Amino acid sequence: MRTRAMDDITNPKHPFNLNTTSIVPIPKTPHLALSTSEWFDAMQKEFSALIKNDTWELVPRCSDMNIIRSMWLFKHKFRSDGSLERYKARLVCDGRSQQVGVDCGDTFSPVVKPTTIRTVLTLALSKSWPIHQLDVTNAFLHGHLQETVYMHQPMGFRHRDYLDHVCRLKKSLYGLKQAPRAWYQRFTDFVLQHGFTQCKADNSLFIYHHGHDAAYLLIYVDDIILTTSSDQLRQQLMNILAGDFAMKDLGPLSYFLGISVTRTGDTLFLSQHAYAKDIIHRAGMESCQPAATPVDTQSKLASVPDSLFDNPTIYRSLAGALQYLTFTRPDIAYAVQQICMHMHSPCMAHWNALKRIIRYLQGTPEYGLHLRSSSALSIRAYTDADWAGCPDTRRSTSGYCVYLGDNLISWSSKRQSTISRSSAEAEYRGVANIVAEICWLRNLLLELHCPLNKASLVYCDNVSAIYLSGNPVQHQRTKHIEIDIHFVREHVQKGLVRILHMPSRFQIADIFTKGLPRVLFDDFRSSLSIRPPPASTAGE
Repeated sequence: MRTRAMDDITNPKHPFNLNTTSIVPIPKTPHLALSTSEWFDAMQKEFSALIKNDTWELVPRCSDMNIIRSMWLFKHKFRSDGSLERYKARLVCDGRSQQVGVDCGDTFSPVVKPTTIRTVLTLALSKSWPIHQLDVTNAFLHGHLQETVYMHQPMGFRHRDYLDHVCRLKKSLYGLKQAPRAWYQRFTDFVLQHGFTQCKADNSLFIYHHGHDAAYLLIYVDDIILTTSSDQLRQQLMNILAGDFAMKDLGPLSYFLGISVTRTGDTLFLSQHAYAKDIIHRAGMESCQPAATPVDTQSKLASVPDSLFDNPTIYRSLAGALQYLTFTRPDIAYAVQQICMHMHSPCMAHWNALKRIIRYLQGTPEYGLHLRSSSALSIRAYTDADWAGCPDTRRSTSGYCVYLGDNLISWSSKRQSTISRSSAEAEYRGVANIVAEICWLRNLLLELHCPLNKASLVYCDNVSAIYLSGNPVQHQRTKHIEIDIHFVREHVQKGLVRILHMPSRFQIADIFTKGLPRVLFDDFRSSLSIRPPPASTAGE
């Protein structure tokens, strides 16, 4: 069946003719009916947007050009409930053939930190601000290229009068190595010209503060969150952004970076339910028996060269997916950290440990992180270390979690970079790590115009580490960690941080350093605000 879009691109009067000898294969999805006309509509829509945006100009081909390929990618775009939203066709470049110093330079693009996202959401809840999500159509096409990049004409849309010409790109395209950075720089320059300031603690956070009007804007590549002190200010800022970008307001925040967000009054529920189910499906474990905890209470995983796992690719793929799941599931952070340390050479024991995490997810796929409004904002943190726990290197594993008010906003489970000679040293290195995180958080809150007036509390279950933070004792045993000691002690003396003792039974950070019995694990998981969804959304 022919459509108007198909007639347009095959019309002899149209300068770009569909090359029937190079028809792009339309993807087939087993659970969706194949609809060729919708795919051609999507291709025409994408191509028209590129031409309207003045993305390239045609130039004669030269022998010394580094010409990169162009490709069509097809994707089904789904809504958060899993229903089909639309067919998406995107023209991309094959950036693998780009040469540094010839047609690309810096490629790093800053993205907002997960801790910053949770901090801003906590502040918005506490101030009862609306939180909206913005969508930018073809975001990367707005970026201006500083380098000279040549690309073959798109398959199916070659100019009938200049068949041998190539495209010299003026704007960035998806697939270019520098595309994310070009878009980020373009967006940054624009918002700074319109009253925003760039946060120094996180360069992907932009702050608008004039009189009683305030707004926070978070950008993660082309996903944007905007929270404002009033609807009037939000509409004003949206008009400014829409004037230069193809941007629209998607309404209250509900689905961001693959995370489902449900707001009920003054509470938010962040969940990756669909993502967890997808991981279980990819592992082929839909019918497995659930596990009560993600890791057992035995010793940590070691390398066993004589029992290597025969499919390291699937191991690395699932381990990477589980790592992203920790965005809303700190209860699996330690277990995921353990399997990620062996991605270079996974053994059967590591594969079994990975499957245990998936079995745990099978029983708790709907669990997520709860955030709620807090009247008094203050920072309290818990830190712990498992001394010499790594059987291969004898390094310690340190973990911490940080609360802003009643909300968990930051956590970590990580093997220390050096060997500690005592448990006190391992614990003290963990204290130094959490103090560094607190310093960054205090600076972030200061830039957000929410300064903290009270000292931040750090709870540690090692008495020696607490003594070291306030008194120059045990110099003979600790002179090799002098920098950490002076760093922590200076902040304690300034009154910014207080190090307090916490009995091991109530040390929440234990969940980030070792495997725990079920009762203790469930208790700490609840303390991390990891629970099922609210009753009103449990059936969604």
